[in-house]
Order: sequence, then C-alpha cells, then structure tokens
Amino acid sequence: MAEEYNFREIEPKWQANWQENGLFEVRQDPTRPKLYCLNMFPYPSGVLHVGHGRNYILGDAVVRYKKMKGYNVLAPMGWDAFGLPAENAAIKFGIPPAKWVADNVANMKRQFTSQGIMFDWRREINTSDPNYYRWTQWVFLKMFEAGLAYKANAPVNWCTSCAAALANEEVVDGTCERCGSPVIQKQLDQWFFRITKYAQHLLDDTELLKEWPEKIVTMQRNWIGRSDGAEVDFRLDDGATIVRCFTTRPDTLFGVTFFSLAPEHPLIPSIVRGTDLEQAVLRFCDANRKVGGARGSDQQYEKEGIFTGRYLINPVNGDRIPLWVANYALMEYGSGGVMAVPAHDQRDFLFAKKYSLPIKVVINPPGTDLDADKMTEAYPDPGTQTDSGEFDGMPSEDAKKAITEHLIRIGAGRGVVKYRIRDWLISRQRYWGAPIPMILCDKCGVTPIPESDLPVLLPSLHEFKTKGGRSPLADHSEFVSTKCPKCGSPARRETDTIAQWLCSCWYFLRFTSPWEKGQPFNRADEKYWMPVDQYIGGAEHAVLHLLYSRFIVKALYDLGLVSVKEPFKALFTQGTIIKDGMKMSKSLGNVVSPDDIVSQYGADTLRLYTLFIGPPEKPAEWTDESVQGCFKFLRRLWEIFGEHEAVVRTARTFAGPSTGLTADEVNLRRALHKAAKKVNFDIEDSFHFNTAIASLMELLHIVKELAPKARPEIRKEVFATFARLMAPMAPHFAEEIWARTGGSGSVFTQAFPSWDEAVAEDPELEIVVQINGKLRGRILLPVGSTKESLEREAVSNETCIRLVEGRQIRKIIAIPDRLINIVVG
Repeated sequence: MAEEYNFREIEPKWQANWQENGLFEVRQDPTRPKLYCLNMFPYPSGVLHVGHGRNYILGDAVVRYKKMKGYNVLAPMGWDAFGLPAENAAIKFGIPPAKWVADNVANMKRQFTSQGIMFDWRREINTSDPNYYRWTQWVFLKMFEAGLAYKANAPVNWCTSCAAALANEEVVDGTCERCGSPVIQKQLDQWFFRITKYAQHLLDDTELLKEWPEKIVTMQRNWIGRSDGAEVDFRLDDGATIVRCFTTRPDTLFGVTFFSLAPEHPLIPSIVRGTDLEQAVLRFCDANRKVGGARGSDQQYEKEGIFTGRYLINPVNGDRIPLWVANYALMEYGSGGVMAVPAHDQRDFLFAKKYSLPIKVVINPPGTDLDADKMTEAYPDPGTQTDSGEFDGMPSEDAKKAITEHLIRIGAGRGVVKYRIRDWLISRQRYWGAPIPMILCDKCGVTPIPESDLPVLLPSLHEFKTKGGRSPLADHSEFVSTKCPKCGSPARRETDTIAQWLCSCWYFLRFTSPWEKGQPFNRADEKYWMPVDQYIGGAEHAVLHLLYSRFIVKALYDLGLVSVKEPFKALFTQGTIIKDGMKMSKSLGNVVSPDDIVSQYGADTLRLYTLFIGPPEKPAEWTDESVQGCFKFLRRLWEIFGEHEAVVRTARTFAGPSTGLTADEVNLRRALHKAAKKVNFDIEDSFHFNTAIASLMELLHIVKELAPKARPEIRKEVFATFARLMAPMAPHFAEEIWARTGGSGSVFTQAFPSWDEAVAEDPELEIVVQINGKLRGRILLPVGSTKESLEREAVSNETCIRLVEGRQIRKIIAIPDRLINIVVG
C-alpha cells in the first residue's frame, strides 16, 4: 500500500455506501434478538460541539457493536424542535422559528453524517411537524379523558426574561434553568397533569430500574419524596380558625414552641387583617414568596421571619404558641405550616436562636438528659420521650404512632402520607409549541377537540412576544374564534401551548412506526420494539424528561394503549467534557467544533479520541494535543497494514491447524485473541471503549514486531480481526481495511470477533514469591500449576532456594496462579 492514509477520500465513500445500502434500516425480525438503542434527541440548536459527541458517538459505537453481535438494532433520531430555544432565537434574529429549526436540522444532520454517526433516517421525526404534534395533542386528550389533565388558577413560577411559566423542575436557585433570569410568582389560569396521582406508582416502580445509575434513581425517589406522618390541627386564638400542618415527627409535638407559615399561605391576609402588624407582615410575604421550591431546602439558607401578633393553641398540651411567617416554610410541602420544635430540628433551632424564641426538650438521647439552655445544635435523632405527658419514657419511634392515635381520638389530627412532587405544569404562554387541543365554551365549559379534528395547527405569526402573561395566539382572532364541538355555539380556542417536555415524553413510541397516519404508533411495532433497551443521555434530565416519560407511559399503559409499564430498560448517563477547567458550553466560549477535527484529522480520529478520553460515565478533560495521538495510531496501523496488504489480500483464510506454528506465530495469535477477549469484555462492561482502544494500541506494537515473521494466512487473520475489533470505534477505517484484506460485504455484516480461550491463554504466569509475607521475587510457572506443585517449587526452585538462604522452612502457603509464601524461622 503505497498511498498515505487519505481519510478525506475514505470517509465520505463509506458514509455514502452505508446510506445507499440502508445499513441502519431495520424492521421486525423474530429470528434475532432485538435491541432498541436510543440517544436522547437534541434541540436543533444549530451546531454540535465535541461535548455533544460523547453522547452520540458513544451511542453509534454501541449500535455498531450490537449489530455485529447479531442483534436486530433500532437506532432512530429526531429533533426536539418546539420550545424556548427556537422561539428566542427567532425573536433575536428576526426569522420564523420554523425556518430557524429547518436550517439547524440540516446542519446538524450534516454533522452527524460527517462523524459517521448513522441512524435509520427513514424514522426521522420533528416535534414541530404537524404530523408529529397531532399525536402530542392526542396524548393530551387521552390524559384529559383519564382525568389526569385539568385547568386551575394557580400561582406559577414566571421567568421574567423568557416570559413563560416554568415547572418547579425548571427553576434552579430561584432562576430560570435555561436563561438564568430571576423567577417570580404569577397568578395564572394554567393546565396541569395530575402526576401526583402516580406518585406512589412511580416510587414503587423505581425497583424495576435495575439497569439505571443509582444516582438517577435516588434523585427521582427524593423528588417524589414520600413522607409518612400526621396532619395536626392547631386552633387560632380566635377559637375558630384551624391552621393545619403536616409533620413526620409527631413524637416532637409536645416540644412545639412557635409555629411558622409559608409567605404564600392563603390564611395570612385574614389572620393579620386589622392588626398593627398587617402591613409589615404583608410586605415580608411579598418579598419572600417562593420560586421553584428552592427556598428552605438548604440548611445554610439565611432564616428570616416576622411575628404576626397572633397565637395558636397546641392540641396536645394546650400551650399558647406564637405564630410567625418564616421564609424556610414551604407551601408546596405539607400544608404551608410548620410546627417548630427548636430542640429537635436544626432549622427551627437556628430560627429560635436568632429571634430568642423558647427551646423545649422532649426527646433525650440514650442515657443523657439534655439541657435546652446548653444546647449548641438540635438533637434530631430517636431517643426517649420526656416532658411529653402520658408518653414520658416511651421510645420516640413508638411515640410517633401513639401520639398520632391520640390526635385521632381527640379530633385534632390524622395519619397521612405526603409527597414532595407537585402536579406537572404543562401549559406555556408562548407561540412556538403545539396548541392545547381544548375549546372554551360559555355554555359547555372546557371542551376537548374531537380527535378527528386533530391536529390543531399552529398559525404563522410575525410577532411572537408574550404580552402580560398572555400567549401571542390570544391576539390571533382567526385562530381563537371557533365553534363548540358539543353545542355548536361560538367558542374560543385555548391559546396556551403545550410545554415541549410532553413532546419528548412519548417520542420513543413514535419511532417504532413514524409513518403511521391514522394512529400515533402501530401497536404491533410498539409491542415488538418497546421498551427502549438502552437509553443514552445526560443526567441533567433525571427529574424532568426521565420522570415525566415514566409517568406518561404508565398513564398510557393504564389506558391500554401501550404494552410496557416502564419506557427505558437500561439507562446510561455519559460524563461531561471539560475544557479549560469548565464544562464545555457555547455560553462559556470553550467549545471545540467537531467540524474542525474532522477536517484536519478525520471522523475516525474524532471518534477514537472521544471514546478514548476516559471512562464514559465520568467527566473528562479535552486537550487538543491529545487528539493527534489517536490520529498517529490510525496512521501507524495504516502503514503497517500497507506493508502486508499485497500478501494478505491473496492469502487464504487461516483455518488451522494450531499445531506446527512457530513461536512467533503462536505469540502473535495469542496477542490477537487476548485483545479480542479484552475488547469484548470492556465494551460489555459499561461501554468502556477507552480501555478497549488501549488494548488495540498495545496489540499494534506486537503486530508490528511479529507479523513480518508470520505466514500469510495468519497475517490475514490478524488484520481482518483487527478491522472487525476496531469497527464500532473507527468504522470508516475498519471498512477500508476489511475490504483490502479481501473481506466481502460491509464489515458490519460480519460477526464481532470472539476468541479461543486456549489460544489466548498465557503458557506461563509470574508467581509472586514472599518470605514471611514480604515480596522477595517472582518466578515463571505454567498456568494452572497445582498447590502441590507450587510447594515443590518452593523447596527446589533455584530462586526460592537463594531467597531462603539456608534458613529453616516452617510453613509454605501456596495459592495457585498467584503466590508462594515461604515462612522461615
């Protein structure tokens, strides 16, 4: 092979070949095991950087590996095109969102292809296509029919920049997850999905997620947040008003010394009305309204409050306790009221110290009597009840149940289960989204669009900006005006659009049969392909997309519309790519363009480095200089193969015998089969392509040294196997080498290399020699040497005799294939 490694010619050739031959096009095949491998589809943001490549290149390598392992692999791709990114870009650049999306999709498809990332493009979907969002609207209607969608006037998290309502999961530390702008509270008519109805179901079924990262499962369990406890009724000092709270610690009820309300609590205005503190309390509430559930979750959060001037009566002991408003009390959890027990809760303790409120001990640690005046922190653990009336001396864990039963007897409480999760806010006051398929009729009320009238098309608008919390669609009279499907009277369309999260919570179902026109998916195809066997994407979606998707699938399953209870069997979350000490991000200006790498070094170099950079589940530092190392590896392999190509192409396929080989041939074949074994194990073990590539780099050194000494048919075996081992990681390069070895068809129609254990086995192993447990040397012995043979070596081997130096051997500890420990006196 005289020519140099010309990736600019090789890579486009094979990319065209794969597309022309439909290499990744699949259909049902009951003769093979199926594998639905899915990468989370992207927002069509315009360009992919190499940080994105860690997701998509990894997924492509897995797909290619599994195809060679004999699986019938479904690998589709599409575009999560609705939502704020497209709309904000359209506003910024003055172009319609649909055009912005189309241009970006075209460029990102080009980037996928240039990197050798292939999909079954027949199945491509775009969530902003009416042929897709028709069925998103259908999902909405099914949720409404099931009583899981409802409209309510409620305070919502409102992004001041995006001018849109946000779900709690989209708010981070009081700011918009996407743009970072402050989030405020706004009262709006909103659509919600009743995900709380499925809270326990979602929690219970986390036990089914055995092939998910434990950290993701834990995050979902914590977000759902089941708490068992008691609901307690405290009576206001007017003798009539009940202020209710939820507590998981009814055992501490006798230690309540004040009560805190969340600033959003609806009773506050009436409680302080006409009092001297009314204006001060209301000003405090306005300044401390919660956004996104961030407040109160951090122990280090500055605790602040204001006394209302009113008191509550503790139902278990009649104590009169001051009523405060506190910024760490949360309306979203429990009922917006907190019975404060400073001696046994650290937040209450800090608040009490700050405002000089009483601290009362009602639980003592084992063998200790706490002194409230000397406490430096709260005691939150179990212990023995004290100063708790008839419950004194009882273990606090037992007192939880006993005090709850006492509350029930006196009519002041009840045992309840609460969840942290709140209903899913599904509507948005934005233009670029699927219209909510509902009609508002003065006679019939809220009425669903008939399924036969779907899709409700999104009209073309030139002005997209939200005005005063109203969707731009509200000003489009042709869209708004319609007739009620029930009574035929003039009616109005719902003008909010569906949050883009719903578009991505069922897309994996559409991929099973995206060409269906009369139904969202073909039931036979859904049953064959679902669940997704391997899902690949970012951990940042733990309590958004991943949790929402589980909910939607469970709801559809209960409606008899899908065959699975869980959408994703296995989940892999890739680590982030770090550049200059920070996560690679366009906003930080530290992105690396894959186009530049492909242009300079080729797609296979980019793929190899992306996979080689480190364990795929962990963060990894990108260094431009290290990319060259992978390019040099490919070039060296190309050059070494070139030295043997003429011989290899015409050689017969090696079929044995394995006897009569030279020592060099035995060693060469051993290295080859050991590498095949290692690569198989590394890829099967959490997709550790990094160590698989390292094994191939080590193999190349041995091939360079020993291949010239081997007969032609063994050289053919070596290079043909090398090509198949590299195929998932460097597919263009592998195809070219495979073809030049005389291989027929695509390398991806071949079986992934297996190994012969007898060929791969080392004839001898280094056995550690210890004297009195300390390493003193090593000796080579046959693999599988018995304990008895090791003991004989200990007394006869020259190295062992020298190490003992004539001392008396008292004992020999022999562990086959590991060590000999000689105990001497």
